[in-house]
Amino acid sequence: MSKNKISILVVDDSLDSLEMISRKLKKRDFAVFTANNVAKALSLLEKNRIDLVVTDFKMPEVSGLELIKHINENYRQLKVIMITGYPTIDGAVEAVKSGAEEYLIKPFTDDELYKAIDDVIEKIRTEKISDKKNILENCRNYGIIGRSSAMNRVFYSIEKSIAISATVLITGESGTGKELVARAIHYNSPRSSAPFVAVNCGAIPDNLLESELFGFVKGSFTGANETRAGFFLVADGGSIFLDEISETPLSMQVKLLRVLQDKQVAMIGAKQSRVVDVRIIAATNKNLENLIDQGHFREDLFYRLNVITIDIPPLRERDDDIIILTNYFIDKYSKEIGKNPPSVSENALLALKKYSWPGNVRELENTIHRILIMTDNQVIDVPDLPEIMRYSIPKDNNCNKSLKDMEIEYIKNVLASVGGNKTQAAQILGIDRKTLRSKLKESETEKNEVSDDIRKQ
Repeated sequence: MSKNKISILVVDDSLDSLEMISRKLKKRDFAVFTANNVAKALSLLEKNRIDLVVTDFKMPEVSGLELIKHINENYRQLKVIMITGYPTIDGAVEAVKSGAEEYLIKPFTDDELYKAIDDVIEKIRTEKISDKKNILENCRNYGIIGRSSAMNRVFYSIEKSIAISATVLITGESGTGKELVARAIHYNSPRSSAPFVAVNCGAIPDNLLESELFGFVKGSFTGANETRAGFFLVADGGSIFLDEISETPLSMQVKLLRVLQDKQVAMIGAKQSRVVDVRIIAATNKNLENLIDQGHFREDLFYRLNVITIDIPPLRERDDDIIILTNYFIDKYSKEIGKNPPSVSENALLALKKYSWPGNVRELENTIHRILIMTDNQVIDVPDLPEIMRYSIPKDNNCNKSLKDMEIEYIKNVLASVGGNKTQAAQILGIDRKTLRSKLKESETEKNEVSDDIRKQ
């Protein structure tokens, strides 16, 4: 089937009517699916990309009107044409209210059918063009690509956050783009000309976090050879992005709470606090409410941070955004590498959509970048994808391995998939670099101990 061919599902309990309409539509080179009841229609809708549904009104068990209502509330862009041999004004009004674009009365001529189809297709194409404009607009304004309903909710929240200076808490799995959202809020706000300071709280050792955030006065501790402003003072007038806020120790959480309450920062060794005008945008890939229950996060700080919450969906829940992002990264890295952008086969696109993407957009970007470096083919196909995305006959069910061995094997596989980059691997795994290093070190220690035992034998 051509990628640009309009697909139409015809639903009618009359097999003669079904065959007649199907034949007429195929003459116009549409991709046609048929169903003689609503149950079959729903099954086809779940398994295929359908642009337009042409359905009869009166059908046994479930009517065409109920099908229209189902489509209207479950499929965002799917269009419907209602046909009936029992026309009434009330029926037409109800069909249109339920979501039908056109209403055809049997018997209708070929011209009437084609005109109704053409009118609806024009609406579909107009909306697709509009969608592309929205994608470009969002990318231009926010640096974020997506058109799924889940991402539209994110864009709506960004717009609501721009005009005010309330604290924002961004939640989402690693690799979903939390810093992109934070930057979008800052650079589209009245603070855009002031600094945006990004701080990865999980990457700074606990004993250095206070001096990095708040700064210190010369001579305040051993090694303080000069006075240095902390991140909060550097961000004065702008925004500070506290990524991995869940990694901050409880002692630091108390001090952050004070900054939120009093708008003042106390440098280490200073006699007086300094007033700062900083918008705080925090982010986490963990459930802070669970951490509160476990005693690892302060409830009062959570409520101070949680004024506006933006939850970024994982990539596996973003409909066709995977395809849009794949094409974007192909164009981006093809230009960087200096090669013509390849196309992607239908099977490869299907494999990309089926994969769960534990590393989300960051993992997809790394995957496309690596494929473009490693292959010179003009079409990216399934064999070009990472092994984990391809079907293969299991070589070993690993039932003889311990849970710890399986964990280490998975960690090493993720490390290999990002070229040994520990920061990216930690983000995909949802742990900090410190934990990753600890697990790898523990693995090497155990490996060496086993080797020593073997040698002794």
